[in-house]
Amino acid sequence: MKLDASGLEILAPEECLDLLASTPIGRIVFTDRALPAVQPVNFCLDEGTIVIRTAIGSKLAAAARNAVVAFEADEFDPATRTGWSVTAVGHARAASEPAEIKRLAALPLTPWAPGSHDHFIVMAPEQISGRRINQ
Repeated sequence: MKLDASGLEILAPEECLDLLASTPIGRIVFTDRALPAVQPVNFCLDEGTIVIRTAIGSKLAAAARNAVVAFEADEFDPATRTGWSVTAVGHARAASEPAEIKRLAALPLTPWAPGSHDHFIVMAPEQISGRRINQ
Protein backbone atom coordinates (compact mmCIF):
# COMPACT_ATOMS: atom_id res chain seq x y z
CA MET A 1 0.00 0.00 0.00
CA LYS A 2 1.35 3.41 -1.01
CA LEU A 3 0.65 6.45 1.15
CA ASP A 4 0.85 10.10 0.17
CA ALA A 5 2.53 12.77 2.32
CA SER A 6 -0.62 13.21 4.44
CA GLY A 7 -0.98 9.48 5.14
CA LEU A 8 -3.82 8.77 2.70
CA GLU A 9 -3.71 5.55 0.70
CA ILE A 10 -2.93 6.15 -2.99
CA LEU A 11 -5.25 4.07 -5.18
CA ALA A 12 -4.21 2.25 -8.35
CA PRO A 13 -5.98 3.30 -11.58
CA GLU A 14 -7.95 0.02 -11.72
CA GLU A 15 -9.22 0.54 -8.17
CA CYS A 16 -10.18 4.12 -9.06
CA LEU A 17 -12.34 2.82 -11.92
CA ASP A 18 -13.92 0.18 -9.67
CA LEU A 19 -14.84 2.86 -7.13
CA LEU A 20 -16.27 5.15 -9.81
CA ALA A 21 -18.42 2.27 -11.00
CA SER A 22 -19.78 1.85 -7.46
CA THR A 23 -21.49 5.24 -7.15
CA PRO A 24 -24.08 7.00 -9.34
CA ILE A 25 -23.27 10.64 -8.48
CA GLY A 26 -20.19 12.69 -9.28
CA ARG A 27 -19.18 16.23 -10.10
CA ILE A 28 -17.95 17.48 -13.46
CA VAL A 29 -15.68 20.51 -13.60
CA PHE A 30 -15.76 22.49 -16.83
CA THR A 31 -15.21 26.02 -18.12
CA ASP A 32 -18.22 28.31 -18.37
CA ARG A 33 -17.57 31.75 -19.87
CA ALA A 34 -13.85 31.49 -19.03
CA LEU A 35 -14.54 30.59 -15.40
CA PRO A 36 -14.42 27.21 -13.66
CA ALA A 37 -17.81 25.64 -13.02
CA VAL A 38 -18.77 22.52 -11.06
CA GLN A 39 -22.00 20.63 -11.56
CA PRO A 40 -23.24 17.50 -9.80
CA VAL A 41 -24.34 14.82 -12.27
CA ASN A 42 -25.50 11.27 -12.27
CA PHE A 43 -23.32 9.09 -14.45
CA CYS A 44 -22.28 5.56 -15.22
CA LEU A 45 -19.06 3.94 -16.26
CA ASP A 46 -19.06 2.19 -19.64
CA GLU A 47 -15.92 0.14 -20.28
CA GLY A 48 -13.82 2.66 -18.35
CA THR A 49 -15.48 5.69 -19.95
CA ILE A 50 -17.54 8.18 -17.94
CA VAL A 51 -20.98 8.73 -19.51
CA ILE A 52 -23.27 11.61 -18.50
CA ARG A 53 -26.79 12.05 -19.84
CA THR A 54 -27.98 15.66 -20.15
CA ALA A 55 -30.27 17.97 -22.10
CA ILE A 56 -29.02 18.99 -25.53
CA GLY A 57 -29.25 22.74 -24.84
CA SER A 58 -27.83 22.62 -21.31
CA LYS A 59 -24.92 24.74 -20.16
CA LEU A 60 -22.99 21.54 -19.44
CA ALA A 61 -23.62 20.14 -22.93
CA ALA A 62 -22.33 23.33 -24.55
CA ALA A 63 -19.35 23.81 -22.25
CA ALA A 64 -18.07 20.24 -22.21
CA ARG A 65 -18.10 19.70 -25.96
CA ASN A 66 -14.54 18.78 -27.05
CA ALA A 67 -13.05 20.39 -23.94
CA VAL A 68 -10.78 19.19 -21.18
CA VAL A 69 -12.86 18.53 -18.07
CA ALA A 70 -12.28 17.08 -14.63
CA PHE A 71 -14.59 14.61 -12.96
CA GLU A 72 -14.73 13.72 -9.27
CA ALA A 73 -16.71 11.21 -7.24
CA ASP A 74 -16.37 10.23 -3.62
CA GLU A 75 -17.93 8.43 -0.72
CA PHE A 76 -17.46 9.25 2.96
CA ASP A 77 -18.74 7.93 6.26
CA PRO A 78 -18.56 10.68 8.90
CA ALA A 79 -19.23 8.22 11.73
CA THR A 80 -16.21 6.03 10.96
CA ARG A 81 -14.13 8.81 9.37
CA THR A 82 -13.44 6.66 6.32
CA GLY A 83 -13.90 7.28 2.64
CA TRP A 84 -12.40 7.70 -0.78
CA SER A 85 -12.16 10.25 -3.57
CA VAL A 86 -11.36 9.69 -7.25
CA THR A 87 -10.53 12.39 -9.80
CA ALA A 88 -10.31 11.90 -13.56
CA VAL A 89 -9.22 14.37 -16.25
CA GLY A 90 -9.81 14.01 -19.98
CA HIS A 91 -11.42 15.39 -23.11
CA ALA A 92 -15.21 15.39 -23.10
CA ARG A 93 -17.12 14.91 -26.30
CA ALA A 94 -20.71 14.73 -27.32
CA ALA A 95 -21.83 11.36 -28.65
CA SER A 96 -22.98 11.97 -32.21
CA GLU A 97 -23.08 8.67 -34.08
CA PRO A 98 -26.57 7.11 -34.07
CA ALA A 99 -25.26 3.64 -33.19
CA GLU A 100 -23.29 5.01 -30.22
CA ILE A 101 -26.26 7.06 -28.99
CA LYS A 102 -28.50 3.98 -29.21
CA ARG A 103 -25.96 1.94 -27.22
CA LEU A 104 -25.53 4.67 -24.58
CA ALA A 105 -29.31 5.08 -24.25
CA ALA A 106 -29.49 1.41 -23.21
CA LEU A 107 -27.08 1.93 -20.29
CA PRO A 108 -28.49 1.97 -16.74
CA LEU A 109 -28.30 5.77 -16.66
CA THR A 110 -31.60 7.40 -15.79
CA PRO A 111 -31.56 11.20 -15.38
CA TRP A 112 -32.64 12.50 -11.99
CA ALA A 113 -33.57 15.96 -13.26
CA PRO A 114 -36.90 16.48 -15.04
CA GLY A 115 -37.14 17.04 -18.78
CA SER A 116 -35.66 15.49 -21.88
CA HIS A 117 -32.10 14.20 -21.52
CA ASP A 118 -31.25 12.69 -24.87
CA HIS A 119 -27.71 14.08 -25.12
CA PHE A 120 -24.68 12.10 -23.97
CA ILE A 121 -21.33 13.45 -22.88
CA VAL A 122 -18.52 10.91 -22.91
CA MET A 123 -15.13 11.30 -21.24
CA ALA A 124 -12.35 8.72 -21.40
CA PRO A 125 -10.04 9.43 -18.45
CA GLU A 126 -6.56 10.38 -19.60
CA GLN A 127 -5.40 10.86 -16.01
CA ILE A 128 -7.00 9.22 -12.99
CA SER A 129 -6.04 9.29 -9.34
CA GLY A 130 -7.63 8.46 -6.05
CA ARG A 131 -7.10 8.50 -2.31
CA ARG A 132 -8.67 6.51 0.53
CA ILE A 133 -8.73 7.21 4.24
CA ASN A 134 -9.17 4.40 6.74
CA GLN A 135 -9.02 5.06 10.46
